[in-house]
Amino acid sequence: MRTTAETAAAGTGTAAPESAGITGDAPVRFDTKIAVLLRDDLESWQRLNVTAFLVSGLGTAAPEVIGEPYEDADGTPYLPMLRQPVLVFEGSKETLTAAHGRVLSRSLPRAVFTSDLFATGNDRDNRAAVRAVATDQLDLVGLAVHGPRNAVDKVLKGARMHP
Repeated sequence: MRTTAETAAAGTGTAAPESAGITGDAPVRFDTKIAVLLRDDLESWQRLNVTAFLVSGLGTAAPEVIGEPYEDADGTPYLPMLRQPVLVFEGSKETLTAAHGRVLSRSLPRAVFTSDLFATGNDRDNRAAVRAVATDQLDLVGLAVHGPRNAVDKVLKGARMHP
């Protein structure tokens, strides 16, 4: 099932081709979905920070989500980015906890951000902060997931598109 935002984006033909062999203005419907779920009580700067951290992990677990490098008309190279849109959702702490349980039960590639990570300043301490807490006790503020569209939709049940 498409969200309103996905339907609108697809109707504009703005989606990038999923492979280099696709041409024309026809919208691309991806078989997979990348989604970020944020807790709805975060400050604006926290939402941006959490989203950036979460999506950075997906390319390592699912390298197929990374597109080709970019280059401008002058030949200046740029890094590759995710090849499909990232949909951002929000929900209550309870919605996030339920989504976390569903993503684990479906064994989908996922990344988590806990409230403890706002107090750390480096990767080693971030990993230690998550490792110190049992799965069912994590104070989640963000979750990223990649997988088949229908599976991701089921994980996000109860969440709403971020405004």
